[in-house]
Amino acid sequence: MIALVLVPVAAGTRRVVELGSGAAVTPENARFFAVPAPVVLHIVCASLFCVLGAFQFVPTLRRRSPGWHRRAGWVLAGCGAGAAFTGLWMTLFYPHVEGDGDLLFAFRLLFGSLMAASVVLGISAIRRKDVASHRAWMTRGYAVGMGAGTQALVHFLWIPFLGQPGVLARALLLGAGWAINLAVVEVWLRARGAPLQVGRAHAELLAKRGGELARVRVADADGGLAHVEAAVQ
Repeated sequence: MIALVLVPVAAGTRRVVELGSGAAVTPENARFFAVPAPVVLHIVCASLFCVLGAFQFVPTLRRRSPGWHRRAGWVLAGCGAGAAFTGLWMTLFYPHVEGDGDLLFAFRLLFGSLMAASVVLGISAIRRKDVASHRAWMTRGYAVGMGAGTQALVHFLWIPFLGQPGVLARALLLGAGWAINLAVVEVWLRARGAPLQVGRAHAELLAKRGGELARVRVADADGGLAHVEAAVQ
């Protein structure tokens, strides 16, 4: 995942350096020089969200350092929301440049809104102690945030054979980057949603015996811990 975002992180770093060093203003970057704060905040938030977020998927790290996972999660939630909302702001208020058509405008609004909603729903879920929903929504938000990496990949595959894409092709390639990531995530989430086998070695009953509901800790597919409700006979 880190390798996938190296290109957009490098491009974002270059943009920040460009703005800070007073590089020449061109039609392509004039809007950023006119109002630099949103694009700088977007680059910083998106870079942290994608790079630091990759470590949230490491099962041993979640299991051995749950405190770190929670603290990093709050930082990532803020970064994810910051990246989403600054992206939407730039889409709505920066002047459109040549090559950005109406379809790309709609894609940016759609996926930016989806990322923002996913982060908000992920936060809401963890506040309700709904770990499964929290994981699903934050993973979807992360998939959208990682879209720039997949977009660079599909452009890399397109340009050598078909040349520079036109307005429509560019919009479709950028949309494909987001769509591919979300499709992979949905397949992954459904694979992880298969019924879990609860073994004696993995279960802790934390309620009184009887017909009450007990919280059981079970080893999930990647070796991390998930919480499910089980009836105690």
